Amino acid sequence: MLIALIARDKPEALQVRLDNRAAHLAYIEETGVVAQAGPLLDQDGNMAGSLVILDVEDMAAGEAWATNDPYAKAGLFETTDLVTWKKVIG
Repeated sequence: MLIALIARDKPEALQVRLDNRAAHLAYIEETGVVAQAGPLLDQDGNMAGSLVILDVEDMAAGEAWATNDPYAKAGLFETTDLVTWKKVIG
């Protein structure tokens, strides 16, 4: 099952993102369930959120992945949405 995790950072939280980026990237590598990922950008081109496409067994696994993401544990996100996603192109 593909799940799109769409998260928006809290205002003025760029330093939290930067401080936890290495742990977040290591988590992606260790878990092996991320099909695609990248930061959302604000109008100035600064990282302001995340888009992560998870390839997991079910929504519960997606929720568990999102909860254990170092960004989430650091309190970076203001909002997090998990949505079942269907790949059509690419």
